[in-house]
Amino acid sequence: MNRRVLVVDDEAPMRQLVRIYLSAVGCDVLEAADGSACLQTVRAEICHLVILDVMMPGLDGIETCRRIRRVDRDIPILILTARDAVEQRVEGLKAGADDYVVKPFDGRELTARVESLLRRSYRDDAPLYEFPSLRLRVDIQDRTVSLGGNALSLTPKEFDILALLAKRPGRTYAREELLQLVWGPEYDGDTRTVDSHIKNIREKLHAVDRSVDPVTTVWGVGYKFEAAE
Repeated sequence: MNRRVLVVDDEAPMRQLVRIYLSAVGCDVLEAADGSACLQTVRAEICHLVILDVMMPGLDGIETCRRIRRVDRDIPILILTARDAVEQRVEGLKAGADDYVVKPFDGRELTARVESLLRRSYRDDAPLYEFPSLRLRVDIQDRTVSLGGNALSLTPKEFDILALLAKRPGRTYAREELLQLVWGPEYDGDTRTVDSHIKNIREKLHAVDRSVDPVTTVWGVGYKFEAAE
């Protein structure tokens, strides 16, 4: 099966334009004209990625993104925003979006970002993540982490955070989202808990090699994992 991409936009010409670009790189395209139709399709169909316009009447893209995340934690979401809508991009990332493209966009940029997100998402079920450029190894099955052959002594929650970030390099996780995914929806602590655990992870990495710092702060939003391909 080709990669199936759901394009959600209330403007039919925009959906058709995106369809043309994605079809040219071998994607099968599904369409939805609003947030409600998007949620129905995500529940009913196999979708490998969602492209979601932010500015839609009724259920807007930000709220649709939040609701998708309640149904599917892992499906990549790419939001489309206006050129000067910085706050939309921040809110979209906080709501669980993986990346964004600014309208009007170049088709080459759109397809490059789509292909990058699809590559990342197909790593999610792997039992082992290795990053040669960092000399970092994250073993999901054995719940161990090593840097340059040296084992890191991480707490269970520290391992869960690092493993979650390493599964989706480049994907920004909001602090609130990390709290929910790692500690669970019933946890009543605040986001400083996440910051404290990230600090501990960095210190343990730096104790082995101070040049290794794959956990990047996305100011005002949260954290992401970065490593050279």
